[in-house]
Amino acid sequence: MTADLSPDSSSDAAPAHSAELLAQVAALPHLPGVYRYFAADGTLLYVGKARDLRKRVSSYFQKDHGGTRIGLMVSRIVRLDTTVTRTEAEALLLENNLIKTQHPRYNILFRDDKSYPYLQITTAHAFPRVAYYRGATDRRQQYFGPYPNAWSVKESIAVLQKVFQLRTCEDTVFSNRSRPCLLHQIHRCTAPCVGKISAEDYARDVDHAVRFLRGDHGVVLGDLQLQMQSLSEALRFEEAAVLRDQIAALSGVLQQQSMEVGSTQDVDVLAVALKGGRACVNLAMVRGGRHLGDRAYFPSQVQAALEVEDAPAAAEGQQTDAARSAAHRVLHAFVAQHYLQMAPPPVLVCAEPLDPELLDALGEHAGHRMQQVTQPRGQRRDWLDMAQKGAQIALTRLLAEEGSQRERTLALAQTLGLDADQAEGLRVECFDISHTAGEATQASCVVYADHAMQPAQYRRFRINDITPGDDYAAMRQVLTRRYRRVAEAQTQQLQETDATGGEAQRHTADKARLPDLVLVDGGRGQVAMAREVFTELGLDLGVIVGVEKGEGRKVGLEELVFADGRPKLTLPADSAALMLVAQIRDEAHRFAITGMRAARAKVRTGGSRLEDIPGIGPKRRAKLLARFGGIRGVEAASEDELMTVEGISRELAHTIYKAMH
Repeated sequence: MTADLSPDSSSDAAPAHSAELLAQVAALPHLPGVYRYFAADGTLLYVGKARDLRKRVSSYFQKDHGGTRIGLMVSRIVRLDTTVTRTEAEALLLENNLIKTQHPRYNILFRDDKSYPYLQITTAHAFPRVAYYRGATDRRQQYFGPYPNAWSVKESIAVLQKVFQLRTCEDTVFSNRSRPCLLHQIHRCTAPCVGKISAEDYARDVDHAVRFLRGDHGVVLGDLQLQMQSLSEALRFEEAAVLRDQIAALSGVLQQQSMEVGSTQDVDVLAVALKGGRACVNLAMVRGGRHLGDRAYFPSQVQAALEVEDAPAAAEGQQTDAARSAAHRVLHAFVAQHYLQMAPPPVLVCAEPLDPELLDALGEHAGHRMQQVTQPRGQRRDWLDMAQKGAQIALTRLLAEEGSQRERTLALAQTLGLDADQAEGLRVECFDISHTAGEATQASCVVYADHAMQPAQYRRFRINDITPGDDYAAMRQVLTRRYRRVAEAQTQQLQETDATGGEAQRHTADKARLPDLVLVDGGRGQVAMAREVFTELGLDLGVIVGVEKGEGRKVGLEELVFADGRPKLTLPADSAALMLVAQIRDEAHRFAITGMRAARAKVRTGGSRLEDIPGIGPKRRAKLLARFGGIRGVEAASEDELMTVEGISRELAHTIYKAMH
């Protein structure tokens, strides 16, 4: 039976919506699919999936939700889009793809700041190396993981060095060694670079390492014991002693690991903690029977999203414990979003049961059957307990840090004369210039908003066409490039407002927003330069503040210099406002230095100079550097010498020579 969705159907009806929207809801099919709610300005409010689109969507419009977050969201809906899918599993995958890419305001959102690291074995090489790796995988190599963090990968590499003595050096180093390195002397490498081990024996060690990483520990130990016994019977006692030491090292490693006896399955352990309106999902990884460590994730938009998702549950008469229901939805959102980017292991251990359709969709996505364990025993129970404790500790730490940051933000706002509302939405952009004696000048812009640094919004600016070492000119250039568009957007906003007699378009207003505070790392000179730029652009001078080093340039004695004529402000060393300013300034300094060093290294190794030449790609660049021993050799080569490199014609040699000189 279809509900009557006309605007006057009942006294407790939802806020008035257009007849066109309500008619669209009433006409939805009883099929699985994904629905999307939009506001008047085109903002995507919410993405949801449904087994039955009509029942699910209509539940939002059948009653007045009051002043709750869901009521606010429903009142803003002016447009509805739906996509019908063949199965609920397809709807689930589509829903979470849209959440990850579109960032709806009322959905739980997990953002990954980095890809996961892997342990790589370069099996394409005659003597494979073991290495830390992050990035796109290559089918010619073998990868193990993913690992929860870099430390876990490096610890595993150390184990492989200790037990199997595989090389870790770069191929260029390997091919140019004339004698064993220190790692061979401390029994961490068998020195295949100088022929201290045969290709067959090294390949056997690589095979054992691969088996160990896959969890075949018993097979590896058995093979080593048989080889040791065979060598002993052949009276080759020195070689047998080497295997004996290898067996002892491997046994010691296995005793130190948290192992599940009799099982080498890959397992992910998931635990959820909720507190203070925030949530934490702690993911522990077990690969080849070895516990590799854990990693905590903190979703955004939790409170708004949970209340929105509560509405259909209440409409359908579902009565569940609030905390457990919230934990289940957070876990569901994490699993759906997280494993879209990487294949899940065959087993997921978690306290809350996952929806069967979610497991089916993940299994189809991964290409293998998924199993969930919600009441683990033995070692798996210990793993889950550790993950739950880790989630609680991580969430407690986050809340403490957020509380401290909120206090610092409020203190800085008060120092600047802002009210509490402005403090809550305070946005700070900080600029710093970095170079080495004028070389590779870079400017950085870091952003502080929502009581935290926002790395996704950081920007670097390459500074060109200035006198090397002229920091004032560099600051003028970066501020002009950053805020020219803001000034243009403000002008457009005024024009739109005059034309419509009302508010400007939201996207124009967002572009026209000037930060509440623009910090520049420097004193009166840098502030004067910033004042000139803002005056030329017609922007508010009151937002510019310089961070000037105090007496003796000591940390904690910084002074604030204002561009609008206010007197210089000296804050006490224990001031929360000064701590926040120093935190933002130091982050800008760090970000600028890392960018400058990377640019400088690229120039000094010839990376950019060669690759910027038309006709020179990575392969030709590698051949040139190998032929002449580096960028200086290429610079010293004549056109005839350049032509001796494969793939370098006379015309290209002439182009290279001109570019180098």
